[in-house]
Amino acid sequence: MMPEPTSPLKQWRPPVVGASTLPPFGTMIGRGLRNRCPYCGEGKVFRGYLKVVPACSVCGAPLGRLRADDAPPYFTILLVGHLVVPAVFMVERAYQPPMWLHMAVWLPLFTILCMIALRPIKGAVVGWMFRLGMADQADAADG
Repeated sequence: MMPEPTSPLKQWRPPVVGASTLPPFGTMIGRGLRNRCPYCGEGKVFRGYLKVVPACSVCGAPLGRLRADDAPPYFTILLVGHLVVPAVFMVERAYQPPMWLHMAVWLPLFTILCMIALRPIKGAVVGWMFRLGMADQADAADG
């Protein structure tokens, strides 16, 4: 029988022992928004544009175990859409520009705003998932 391989990510436990070891919900989401580790607030969440680091460089929190998947793009499109679409309708009603002008202005604007918002929103989702204990659930699913 082969011994089970150990991973440093599976062995991570919060440095403080007790029931309230995790920071408050809003704090963890805010840290994620700022590209900081949701647990310690010092390490980075991302390596590159959207690649989550395997573990926090300061506290060792297993951030790479959290798979945000489709939630960040969904929240990004929802947020940016609610900002851009009313402006499109107001401009259409007031000025009635030709369709090519709408496409030349609104599509690049929507794309740029989505690209700007996607990274902080993904960081917030990582903080949210970490606070909900989904890193522990990933460990249980692997083991």
